[in-house]
Amino acid sequence: MDLTVVAIPGFFASMAYEARWLKRRAEREGPSPVDYELRDTIASLSMGVGSLIIPPLTAQLFRNFELGRGKWAKPVLGVAGAAALTAVVADAIARAGDQEAGEVPAAPDGPAAADGEALERAGAEAHVDSHEAAAGDLPSRATTEGVDAERSGAPTASRRVRRWARRVGGSAAVTAIASAGVAAAATWAARTSAQRLFKKRVLPDLGGGPLALAAAVLGWDFIYYWNHRLQHESRILWAIHVVHHSSQRYNLSTALRQPWADSLGMFVPYGALALAGIRPNLIETARQINLLYQYWIHTDAIGKLGRWEAVLNTPSHHRAHHGANSRYLDRNHGSILIIWDRLFGTFQPEVDEDPVVYGLTRNIDTYNPLRIATHEHADIVRDVYRSRSWSDRLSFVLRGPGWAYERRAALGAGDAPVPAAVSGDGDERAA
Repeated sequence: MDLTVVAIPGFFASMAYEARWLKRRAEREGPSPVDYELRDTIASLSMGVGSLIIPPLTAQLFRNFELGRGKWAKPVLGVAGAAALTAVVADAIARAGDQEAGEVPAAPDGPAAADGEALERAGAEAHVDSHEAAAGDLPSRATTEGVDAERSGAPTASRRVRRWARRVGGSAAVTAIASAGVAAAATWAARTSAQRLFKKRVLPDLGGGPLALAAAVLGWDFIYYWNHRLQHESRILWAIHVVHHSSQRYNLSTALRQPWADSLGMFVPYGALALAGIRPNLIETARQINLLYQYWIHTDAIGKLGRWEAVLNTPSHHRAHHGANSRYLDRNHGSILIIWDRLFGTFQPEVDEDPVVYGLTRNIDTYNPLRIATHEHADIVRDVYRSRSWSDRLSFVLRGPGWAYERRAALGAGDAPVPAAVSGDGDERAA
């Protein structure tokens, strides 16, 4: 029996009550960003339904990609290897063309440094050119025609080759990373399942009593904290989790706005609890209890809860977690307990003087469930495609969203300005 399925009537009843209460408050005090909005609510419910259907289907499909067991594992690794080699060759061709044309891309590590170095290099080259011109030592017209043509935008053979090489290299890099990522995620999920790890447990079976269940709930809560934190600090995991933060409203329906792409992530394994002798069925029960607890904290109808604020993750703490304000970015990752955030330096109380602004630092402004579910993955694909080095490509996937948007701006590839609230690898919640 899945407790979250049993609780569905309660979900709808509580949302109806909250919506009525918020409507009455709005009549007295005016509208607020926590009020229900029909299109937003439908989008959240659609994401919730999809989260129940799509992950199990994709997990079943991805079993075919498990290394050593899946029938598609070897072919997909072959595709990944061939694509990676193609990207390396294409990169070399494009780089040779860049050097011939006198163009050097920004260094992959450190956008600011790269920009500074580029400016310094450009200034030095201009200084040398001016002295050569004065001394009459510039190359002949014949030797500079190619460079002049490149700079003027003329469709020279060299430019066409470089353009082709970059397109091939970008497409091949996307294919290589995506193929290897699917195989890695499928293998990781299979090898870290609770059923498999329980057979390898290092502690005796704890049984099925209340103490064993308490250990499962506490252990799940601890692992959840680290997974939730990593989902904010690694872009590929953020691409999965961003769905939950994509609404600019905050009410009980937001709790049901869940991701569809869990099968694509490599998380700290909850199955590790089985190594400590916790039975897989109790681990599953702990998951359900965790989800049920998190539902009720997605509300503005409950204020601060006094002494409980020191131990539990409360609606107040979770409102701060959903804030796009710089003060609240990447804080309060706990599920049931807030003590993990206090212990590991990610706690931030809700501050009355800084009202929470819900949503993303760069909102996507759509109610389309498919777009909500995939927009960050699409952005990652574009960033990898446009990158000219493997360092950048892997960093766009693995490093934090903050780094990604800073780097995109430094490369001049972004279609939007860098959000203001960026302070490191993992503190930028941009879509």
